[in-house]
Amino acid sequence: MSFLTLRAGVVATALTASLGLAAPALAADRELLNSSYDIARELFATINPEFIDWWQEQQDESVDVKQSHGGSSKQARAILQGLKADVVTFNQVTDVDVLAEAGLVAEDWQQQFPNNASPYYSTTAFLVREGNPNGIESWDDLIEDDVEIVFPNPKTSGNGRYTYLAAWGYADRELDGDEEKIREFMKQFLNNVKVFDTGGRGATTTFVERNIGDVLISFESEVNNIRKEYGEDDYDVVVPPVSILAEFPVAVVEQYAERNDNLDLAKGYLDYLYTEEAQRLLAGFNYRVNDETVQQEFADQFPKTELLRVEDVFGGWNEVMDQHFAGGGILDQLQRR
Repeated sequence: MSFLTLRAGVVATALTASLGLAAPALAADRELLNSSYDIARELFATINPEFIDWWQEQQDESVDVKQSHGGSSKQARAILQGLKADVVTFNQVTDVDVLAEAGLVAEDWQQQFPNNASPYYSTTAFLVREGNPNGIESWDDLIEDDVEIVFPNPKTSGNGRYTYLAAWGYADRELDGDEEKIREFMKQFLNNVKVFDTGGRGATTTFVERNIGDVLISFESEVNNIRKEYGEDDYDVVVPPVSILAEFPVAVVEQYAERNDNLDLAKGYLDYLYTEEAQRLLAGFNYRVNDETVQQEFADQFPKTELLRVEDVFGGWNEVMDQHFAGGGILDQLQRR
């Protein structure tokens, strides 16, 4: 069974369930819409049925959960344009901030849930082909002339932004903050990108199905899931010794949740992600979690790596977006021929 067939089957099963097409089934008392990032389909296809059972036990109420997936920034734009999601589970803080600026999400959304409203986190890692023929171990190996890289476009994907920032952060560390040398490093890194897909799932398809590139750069969770699902003998996972802290922020879209009479349900859904049960499910999908009990259970699954914080290296996400990813910013400058 191909990777896409397997993934499509999981998504189709989840969609059938969410639309109430499985027979026989009674209509749920309420329905929740979760807007999420591109590669989280299988994760929430697993979490949602568990939440539904948990909510039924806690509140004696039947609920249904629907999903909307795409690049995190695209999902934020869709909500701004009228997608009436009750909650967001994104992979970049700025995409929630955009909704807060529009009055759809509370200004203090990061204080409404633990860990800066990030129930789980990850980092950026490499998926290489069997035996790691290019000997890729860290970021400096990715600027060699014979290496072809695949990762999502930082202009359209939070996943891609984390990859770009991780590479810059590594170069900043190794080159003692010499910006001229950092830019040269990044130019070579970007020149080695074979395909810039718009989102993480497209990048996965390019690398796995189209067999393009020597290394796929994505979230640690995603590359491990690909290896597990598509063939542990066909791929190796490399977690570099220095990478970036990738937080996965969540928030209630209060304006829509209130209109849908779902404020309590939306908050309950995000609270559930912090329960030990849900934290264990998240770790099973190769996400790093903060629950100490679950951390100990899965300690052998996550290699030690130094995680750089965006705030420490770049000053914060506002600075990153203005300086690096805005039109005419550093990313555009680096890609000029």
